[in-house]
Amino acid sequence: MSWEQEIAELRRRQQAAKAMGGPEKLARQRAHGKLNVRERLTALVDPGSFHEIGALSGFAQYGADGDMLAFQPANFLFGHASIAGRPVVATADDFTVRGGAADASLHRKLIAAEQLASEYRLPLIRMIEGTGGGGSVRTLELAGYTYIPEIPGWELMTANLAHVPVVAMGLGPVAGLGAGRMVMAHYSLLVEGTAQMFVAGPPVVAAAGEHRTKEELGGASIHAANGAVDDRVGSEAEAFLRTRWFLSYLPSSVDELPARTPCDDPVDRADDWLIGAVPRDPRRLYPVRPIVQAVVDKGSWFEIGREWGTGVVTGFARLDGWPVAVIASNPECLGGLWTAATARKVERMVDLADTFHLPLIQMVDNPGFLIGRRAEEEATIRWGSRALTAIYQSSVPWACVVMRKAYGMAGSGHAPADRFRWRLAWPSGDWGSLPISGGLEAAYRAELEAAEDPAAHLAAIKARLEQVRSPFRTAEHFGVEAIIDPRETRAELCRFAGMAQRVLKVGVKGRGLRP
Repeated sequence: MSWEQEIAELRRRQQAAKAMGGPEKLARQRAHGKLNVRERLTALVDPGSFHEIGALSGFAQYGADGDMLAFQPANFLFGHASIAGRPVVATADDFTVRGGAADASLHRKLIAAEQLASEYRLPLIRMIEGTGGGGSVRTLELAGYTYIPEIPGWELMTANLAHVPVVAMGLGPVAGLGAGRMVMAHYSLLVEGTAQMFVAGPPVVAAAGEHRTKEELGGASIHAANGAVDDRVGSEAEAFLRTRWFLSYLPSSVDELPARTPCDDPVDRADDWLIGAVPRDPRRLYPVRPIVQAVVDKGSWFEIGREWGTGVVTGFARLDGWPVAVIASNPECLGGLWTAATARKVERMVDLADTFHLPLIQMVDNPGFLIGRRAEEEATIRWGSRALTAIYQSSVPWACVVMRKAYGMAGSGHAPADRFRWRLAWPSGDWGSLPISGGLEAAYRAELEAAEDPAAHLAAIKARLEQVRSPFRTAEHFGVEAIIDPRETRAELCRFAGMAQRVLKVGVKGRGLRP
């Protein structure tokens, strides 16, 4: 006797699972310009590498004779695959089955996916579309009872932030727990126009008296600007590309160090225009992104969070092939002042780099914290102090390039002061507890009031202090380790990146990244 009858039943169930929500629901998904769940998994990972786990899970109906009459597959799929030859865990919600609601899923699958990533130390990718929470109100009637809310597997999601890279892509409407799963990631994306994210969707919000469309309530432009997600992209294909790119800078887990890649960009490449990148007029603004791109390996700059906390520019890059994290002041936004949002962005990048053992490069032109009523309303001092705390709690090596200003508490965050510092200043460097121009009249008030010509006397004081503020005076007292020609910046940072490898250590930090 053989088991051909059971194998035939296996094939029937496999086909039923691959049918997803059925032809009508799949056609509707396609009409909205979205791939279905299995197409997404195929497009994301290396060809032929996806191996599904729990493919037969779902909800079946049986006749009196015990034969299966109908089958609805679970709308959460996961398995192991590879990206650029490296193993990953890939998960995806199926919106064609009950709109991605949890009453058509199985919590055990979501938990198992998180466990696989955690125990086998594999990067975890979530493709999210739907609610992913407790299902609909209709679920309560079907169940016949209610329950006190809990989130199975939240402890695993929290732990994974400390152990493995986690990426979340919002590929359609995302609400409730789906939104929670989005932000519980090291890198998150929303697709412009087709994906939105909300605590509760428009029908629930309307019941509370607020009437909004999906885009008005939680469009990608809203969350890319407020930092709830890191970036927005124009298509699913771009989301997959950026996911693969993001992961290329990170180790598979904290138990490894980031990998070096071959580099054909000369270490001593020197772009002549850098000598004039910072204007002599301290009031003139300038773009910082071209400077970052000029000093890192060509084509390696990967910006993260472009639309929020815009007082700094953050991202990953490579120096002589070594992965690094970059924080660069952005003078084109409020002169580079740190707002509350800017401080939060700095904190997030520092924690991300520290978690996955990436040396930190900071390009500094920081006139301090934002001041005034807005600063006080936004609790800037609290968020700024958190950012400084993250900097001092970090254990990875730091190098900073002081391009122009470094003032006050925020300016002190250029690098931790309790360890050896790789500080490189350009001749345009200008630093202190506060700008000279801001405290001059107050400091010399009595002297100016007694002068026969206060304006001329003030000009003389300014001339004296201009000599004192020279960065070369600071270097004489070893207040800065080096003053360099801006064209030498790349060579110096590549040297640092190589030396930093001696300091990096694998393992879990004292705590994981906070979402």
